[in-house]
Amino acid sequence: MKTKRDDRDVHIQYVEEIKEKLQNDTFAKWLGIELLEIGPGKAEAKMTISENMLNAHGTAHGAVLFALADFVFAVACNSYGKTSVGLSVNIGYLAACQMGDNITARATEIKRNHRTSWYEVSVENDKELVAHVSALSYRKNEYFVGIEED
Repeated sequence: MKTKRDDRDVHIQYVEEIKEKLQNDTFAKWLGIELLEIGPGKAEAKMTISENMLNAHGTAHGAVLFALADFVFAVACNSYGKTSVGLSVNIGYLAACQMGDNITARATEIKRNHRTSWYEVSVENDKELVAHVSALSYRKNEYFVGIEED
């Protein structure tokens, strides 16, 4: 019979291994995203808008804001060492970002159960909230950290 694991205990015991795995996101690295914080069900990261991230109107492309929000969502929902994948993400763009803006995204867990978890993500520049995200993840059975299976 399998032992039920406490998610927070797994996070505490394996936080460095979890962080190392999630920081190794090659797309996030390519965009220059820096992971600032990881906690049980939460994450924070930042990036700077560069010239190659601008759209035809000279403001940050929505896909760039989405990528940062999606990264902190992924970190937050995987923060317990259990493989989680996105099921649904809804983003609202609230303000434009300019080249050189430093943007920060924060994900917060709203609800989690055995199979799903729900997150809210805020994306801000130095002046204001620029995007808001609601995201739902599916929690698989497998852990990606060195947990011995019962």
